[in-house]
Amino acid sequence: MIRIMLVDDHPIVRTGLKAVFDNYPDITVACQAGSGEQAVELARQCPVDVVLCDLRLGEGMNGVQTTAALRALPDPPQVLILTTFDKDAEILACVEAGAAGYLLKDVASDTIVDSVRQAAAGRMVLAPEMAQ
Repeated sequence: MIRIMLVDDHPIVRTGLKAVFDNYPDITVACQAGSGEQAVELARQCPVDVVLCDLRLGEGMNGVQTTAALRALPDPPQVLILTTFDKDAEILACVEAGAAGYLLKDVASDTIVDSVRQAAAGRMVLAPEMAQ
């Protein structure tokens, strides 16, 4: 069973993602956070394999800072960034912070699910257009 955390400042996005993952018996949404700070705190109490995190989280920590903080924890989770922003500098910053991948929110839901599985297995996940 792959345990994941959803991190997005928009509750409707978290609700939609949870509905997607509810269709896959090998993945469970163990916890959800609306901010980077909440994600880091929850990760200490709710161990997960993969964190699916938005890049822009409103006030406070952004996705890059959240990724770095999560990856600095003992037994850190893999972090996948799921966002609408595709700027090269942002992608590079996320990877340098320790993200296992970077996906755009317009990908198919099965791509997101497969990417979570890949990240949980320790593989880097970048959509072909991102890798270029």
